[in-house]
Amino acid sequence: MGQKINPLGFRLGTTQSHHSLWFAQPTNYSENIQEDKKIRDFIKNYIQKNIRVSSGVEGIGQIKIQKRIDLIQVIIYMGFPKLLIEGKPQKIEELQRNMQKKLNYVNRKLNIAITRVENAYKHPNILAEFIAGQLKNRVSFRKAMKKAIELTEQAGTKGVQIQIAGRIDGKEIARVEWTREGRVPLQTIRAKIDYCCYTVRTIYGVLGIKVWIFLNKE
Repeated sequence: MGQKINPLGFRLGTTQSHHSLWFAQPTNYSENIQEDKKIRDFIKNYIQKNIRVSSGVEGIGQIKIQKRIDLIQVIIYMGFPKLLIEGKPQKIEELQRNMQKKLNYVNRKLNIAITRVENAYKHPNILAEFIAGQLKNRVSFRKAMKKAIELTEQAGTKGVQIQIAGRIDGKEIARVEWTREGRVPLQTIRAKIDYCCYTVRTIYGVLGIKVWIFLNKE
């Protein structure tokens, strides 16, 4: 049963917390959710288009949003913040200005902050980006998964599970391949498990990547 529900929602209130913190009336609830999605999509697209990354990994771990009446605070957790901070301080101001204009914030102030994620490959989103970059470069999926597992072991995790689905290696019939190293107790609510679902577009179709990482208890 542990694999039939999102591991993050399953653990809300125990080891996980919400990535968006705000209060809204029922009539405005859907608008706020759509606004959160627009903010996250805009940031990801901006970094992909304006920041050149040689490794193919943008390094966005997660984006947390905190809303008040007159202020929207956006915190970007990045594994490699040098991409935005060092040498390019004007990029953050440009991102903030463009987003405020795009989302048409007149009476609300937008504030963007960047926080570094320690042990970047301990975060499933960054690990999934790494695997996606390898698959785009036509690296064998087995080599990509093996290298990803090595990176997570170096980051000091207790276990990792990776699943790739779709037309793997360009085969005619879609299939699912997965591998696991260490312990990944999906049914234990107290276990601190981080999870992400990531899609990658390749020349032979769309592949889905799922990553579960069992973290040490903090």
